[in-house]
Amino acid sequence: MKKKGVVVLGATGSIGKSAVAVLKSHPERFRTVGLAARKNVELLARYGEELNAGWVISTDLQYNDKLTQLSPRTGRPEELCELICSDEVDVVLCAIVGTAGLPLVVAALKAGKTVALASKEVLVMAGDYIMDIVHSGYGNIVPVDSEHSAIFQCLATRERAEVERLILTASGGALRNASAEEIAGATLERTLAHPTWNMGRKVTIDSATLMNKALEFVEAGHLFGFPAEKITAVIHPQSIVHSMIEMIDGTVIAQLAMPDMRFAIGYGMSYPDRLPGRALPKMDFAALGGLEFSEVDNRRFPSLEFARQAFTVRGTMPAVMNAANEIAVERFIKGELNVPGIWRIVEQTMAAHQPCAVTSLEAAYQADAWARSFAADLK
Repeated sequence: MKKKGVVVLGATGSIGKSAVAVLKSHPERFRTVGLAARKNVELLARYGEELNAGWVISTDLQYNDKLTQLSPRTGRPEELCELICSDEVDVVLCAIVGTAGLPLVVAALKAGKTVALASKEVLVMAGDYIMDIVHSGYGNIVPVDSEHSAIFQCLATRERAEVERLILTASGGALRNASAEEIAGATLERTLAHPTWNMGRKVTIDSATLMNKALEFVEAGHLFGFPAEKITAVIHPQSIVHSMIEMIDGTVIAQLAMPDMRFAIGYGMSYPDRLPGRALPKMDFAALGGLEFSEVDNRRFPSLEFARQAFTVRGTMPAVMNAANEIAVERFIKGELNVPGIWRIVEQTMAAHQPCAVTSLEAAYQADAWARSFAADLK
């Protein structure tokens, strides 16, 4: 079997670290062509040595000199696009937080690469534009978020007409059992106390507010071509069922695995093949005890309503929802807002926006910038 050449964008973040673990476990399947990160250049250089990567690149020029001192494999930021488009590369795993991954994903797709996609901003900000590229016969996207990977696997080669709805599962985050009063008074420390997943601060707060599920709602619509009314979510605290599809006859097909991102990352990089599950946790059904599911309370957690509105309107509205949330989360971390204040900022920013079509990355960037400015000025 030919080894796949892989580039990991965002190699030192939580997803990137899991991707590095997968690459280390399967040297017979993968060649690490390149690793990129922004500022954690010490870890980036170490990963480059451990994986014998061809290149390590900081996406921020101010860290390039330091990286050069640490690794002889260092490339310059402007060489990253050329690297991911090279014939050596088969798969580009994008786990960059924020807008920096957008042009790199576009370049990879236009070069015919498989993009193992973990960065939510790519499809939330520019889903119509990105999927037009995919549908035009260039590269393809294999989702790496555990929920979208699950739906991707459940759909397989099934006809879309046979599918009644997509059902995303949500752990519910740190505030899932909190009353409205408790949510309003939740501290940053409590909001960051996720019971299942170990993630960065922003993603953990999004999990507590269910804004992560709102972003995933939009992603699912773009990835799988379903309208908003055919996408829903349920609370599932155990995070064992990663998502489900309901067929038109009432049958439900689910994908189950222990809550470990290496499953989805490994499948995203190896697709259409599967990797041997070396060192991955196996399912012990007898030890699980039970699986719980409950409806999302939209009164306490209005995020999914924002997503339904954003994906129904389409165009720049999802980008505005995402940008407003990012600013609101920053303000929450600074102590300027409480948790309901995050939702208020998102709702007011969306209400003030006049959406337009996303026919270029520039349109997405302009909407993002407008929303950030508007959300920052709201009282």
